[in-house]
Amino acid sequence: MENDVSTIVLTDENGEEKEFDVITKLDIEDKEYVIVIPSDEEEVDAIALRIDKDDNGEDVLVTIDDEDEFAMVSEAYELIFSEEDSNQ
Repeated sequence: MENDVSTIVLTDENGEEKEFDVITKLDIEDKEYVIVIPSDEEEVDAIALRIDKDDNGEDVLVTIDDEDEFAMVSEAYELIFSEEDSNQ
């Protein structure tokens, strides 16, 4: 996935398209992740998604089901943003 993507559109389980703002992209242990938040909601939690490749080599975003993997991504995200807050 390109590093300069600022918004993406995802289709939910009901087939409805929703726009998300990309907060950051993370590269962890040879895998890529994005942290997104819904564009049209004010008080929301960030969502972490892994970037995988489909059979055609296209990027696909998948939810992180493994608790250890999710914890690793959450920790990296929190570390990045705690450093940014302390530098301001």
